[in-house]
Amino acid sequence: VVVGSSVSPGSLAMVDVAGETRTPMISVAANARIVEPVEGAREWVFKTPQNDQLMADALADAMVKHGVKTLGFIGYNDAYGEGWLNVMTAAAEKRGIKMVAVERYARNDTSVTGQALKLVAAKPDGILVAGSGTPVALPQSELKSRGYKGIMYQTHGAANNDVLRVCGKDCNDMYLPAGPLLVADQLPDDNPVKKTALDYKTKYEAKYGPGTINTFGGHMWDAGLLIEAAIPAALATGAKPGTPEFRKALRDALEQVKELPVSQGVFNMSPTDHAGFDNRARVMVKVVDGKWTYQPDL
Repeated sequence: VVVGSSVSPGSLAMVDVAGETRTPMISVAANARIVEPVEGAREWVFKTPQNDQLMADALADAMVKHGVKTLGFIGYNDAYGEGWLNVMTAAAEKRGIKMVAVERYARNDTSVTGQALKLVAAKPDGILVAGSGTPVALPQSELKSRGYKGIMYQTHGAANNDVLRVCGKDCNDMYLPAGPLLVADQLPDDNPVKKTALDYKTKYEAKYGPGTINTFGGHMWDAGLLIEAAIPAALATGAKPGTPEFRKALRDALEQVKELPVSQGVFNMSPTDHAGFDNRARVMVKVVDGKWTYQPDL
């Protein structure tokens, strides 16, 4: 099983390698293009992160509840930002929210002053920052310093404790969709993900220390759980590990995984769905006093 790890031309090229070698691949990158449509080389590819569309819908629903009518956008000037602009525009417009300003920035930029000023001038009710990791703190802080008073939103790419460290008080009151793992200990006991999410959190922090958990590591853990669930079924076919027959059996077994709770949701794979997550794979979170806070009403 090959595990790919980034939303880049290289990770998409791995899809072709998986197809050519007929080797099951489990990606820990979010872009839906990795597994959609399930045809050709993608018949051999699965992924563990939530599709952007799933998270964009959560954001748009929260925006409706917040009374947002107009939206601004600042995202990476690459495939990540472009993908988010597309899915967020569609999700927003479906709910009557108008995209009124769009800006871009590079992952290694040290200033977004010009972009922030244009966004503030457009006076949107809310602004979405579409980035990942600590670079999301730059537009977040710049918009705050330029006096933006609307609601700030981020994607699940910001669900990282390092973001809170770098962003500081400027991240307070921002909202984002995230995998349940981020707030596992705050979930109600009847949440189907809570037990497995806490299992991963406990084991990870026992090794690396309190507060070290992040959702990105959870995607890799979930890939392991998928493989663990599929291997017995593949072995039951009688195919010998290391052979083309076993790789095919393993691919087929992955496709039949049902109701498997993992750290980020519940997998239900199928011949037409190699991502397998539903709404149980997302929660809305708000940063309150520098901490991730579960928002059950959003």
